[in-house]
Amino acid sequence: MSSSELTPEALRSRTRETGVPTLPADTTGTVVWHRDDLRLDDQAAVAAGAEADRLLPLFVFDPSFYGSDGLACDARLRFLHECLDDLDRRYRERTNAGLSYAVGEPIDLLERFRSAGWNLVATASPSGRYGHERDQRAYRELDATFVPGDGLVRDAERPRREWQDRTEAWFAADQYDWDPDSVRVVEFPTGLDSSDVERAYDVDPTKSRVPQGGGQQARARLRSFVDQIHEYPGAISSPVDAREGTSGLSPYLKFGCLSVRQVYQYVDAHAPDARGTEMFVSRLFWNRHYEQKLADWPGWTDRAVNPVLRGFNADRRDPELIAAWKRGRTGYPMVDASMRCLRETGWLNFRMRALCASCYFHVLQQPWRIGADWFYRHLIDAEASINYTQWQSQCGLVGRPTLRLYNPRKQVRDQDPEGEFIREWIPELAALPTEYLDRPEHTPLAVQAECGVRIGEEYPRPVVDYEAARQEFRERLEDVRARAADALARPAVADRASLSGGRSAARSIARNHGTETEQNESDDGTQARLDAFGESEFRPE
Repeated sequence: MSSSELTPEALRSRTRETGVPTLPADTTGTVVWHRDDLRLDDQAAVAAGAEADRLLPLFVFDPSFYGSDGLACDARLRFLHECLDDLDRRYRERTNAGLSYAVGEPIDLLERFRSAGWNLVATASPSGRYGHERDQRAYRELDATFVPGDGLVRDAERPRREWQDRTEAWFAADQYDWDPDSVRVVEFPTGLDSSDVERAYDVDPTKSRVPQGGGQQARARLRSFVDQIHEYPGAISSPVDAREGTSGLSPYLKFGCLSVRQVYQYVDAHAPDARGTEMFVSRLFWNRHYEQKLADWPGWTDRAVNPVLRGFNADRRDPELIAAWKRGRTGYPMVDASMRCLRETGWLNFRMRALCASCYFHVLQQPWRIGADWFYRHLIDAEASINYTQWQSQCGLVGRPTLRLYNPRKQVRDQDPEGEFIREWIPELAALPTEYLDRPEHTPLAVQAECGVRIGEEYPRPVVDYEAARQEFRERLEDVRARAADALARPAVADRASLSGGRSAARSIARNHGTETEQNESDDGTQARLDAFGESEFRPE
C-alpha cells in the first residue's frame, strides 16, 4: 500500500476485506486479544489460549486512541507500537507465526472471529471509562473470557478481606507458563503493521527523552535499576534525581512488557537486603493496591468517591486558569517547570505530580477531572487505576479528615534548592538569582534589571494569591467536611474508598469527624494494612 493510500479508512477497509482463518473440523481455536500485558511470559491469556489447537494472537488498533481528540498522546502511541513490534518478534522467535494486526472498532472485528467459531480470551485488567465499557460489551455480546492473572480479587463481596496475604502469595507463586510446541499459531493476514498505522494517523511524537518500548528494554532497565537500588531512597522526591535514580519501569508495567510479579521475583532474587529494596517492593504492593481500587469500583475515573464531594470546584471553572496551569504559566516556578516537563517529555515523578494536582485543585480551585484527564493524555505511563485514584486522593475527594496541600514555594526550597530543574524548564528564569526562584515576584526591581528578568512580562506573576486561595479552599472544604465524614459510615462508600483500616477506619472517621454516628454493622473482615508501606508514594518510579 503506497503512502498516498495510507488513510485510516483504507486500513479499516483492509481489515474488513481480510478473511478470518477457517478452523478445520474438530479443531479448537482461540484468539488471544492483546490490549496490554504485551508479553509472552507470565501471561495468563496466552497460557489459556495455548490450550486450544490453534492460537491467533491479535492486536486491534482502535481509532478512538488516535487523532487530535484521541485518548493518548503521540509519544505514548509510539511507545505502544514499539512494545507491539517487540511482542511480534517474540512470537516469531518462539512459534511459527507472529502477532496479527487489525484496525477498527474492536467489538465489530472480534464478532467476525466469534461467528467463525473462534473463542476469544484476554487478560482481565482494570481500565478507564472507555476500556471498561468495551470489555463489558465483549463479555455480554461475544462471550469473551477475561482471564484474571494479575493477583487482584474479583467477584468477592469483601475483596479486601485478607488482601495482603493473598497479594503476597500471588507475588511468590509460580508464573504462568505455556509450551509453544503444543499449539499451532496462525495469523490474520491483513499485511498491516504499526508503521502503517503511524503513517495513516499521522503519529508524529514531539516529546523528548521518551524511552524505547518493548520487553527487551524493560528487562535491561530492571537489571540496571537493581544494580543501583541502594540509591533509590534518596532519588524519589526531587525531579532532578528521580529521572535517573528511580526504576523507570512504570511505562513498561503499564503496557505489560513485564508483569509486576516478574519484577517482584527478579528483585527478590537479585537485589541486596537494603532499605532501597524494601522501599521499592512496597511500591509494587501499592501498584496492586490501586489496581484493586479500580477493579472494585470503576467510578474512580468519573466521579468523586465521596458523594458529598461530587462537583466540588465545578462552579469555579475558569478556562484561563486551567490554560495557565496546562501551559506552565501559573507564576509558581516549581509547578510551571513540572507542567512543562510533563508536556515535553511525558514524564513526571510522583511528588511533582502531587504538587501539580494540589496546585490545580486546592489553589486554582478547578474541577478535578479536567486536570486528571490532562495528565492521563500526556503521561507515557498513564495507568487509569493509578492516575485517577491518586488525583482523587490528592484532591481530598475521598473524605479523609487530613488534607495533603502542597506549598509550591516550599517545594522549590526542598526539591530544587539550586534551581537546576526550574532553570531547565523555565529558561526565562535562568538568570534569576537562586534565592528568588521560590518567589520570583518578590525579586527587587534592581535585581530584575541587573539580571534581565522582568517578572510580569517574560514570566508571569502568580495567577492567584497562594495564601488567600489556600485559606479560601480550607474554609469551603470545612463547610462540607463533616457531611463527607458521615458518608464514609455507609458501607458502599467505605468499600469504594478502600481505606487501609477498612470499614472500621471509615466509621471511625465518621464518628470522630462527622455530624452523627452511624454504626450499621460490625467490621467482619480485615483490610490490608498498607499504611506500613507509606502512603506518601504510590508507584514504582
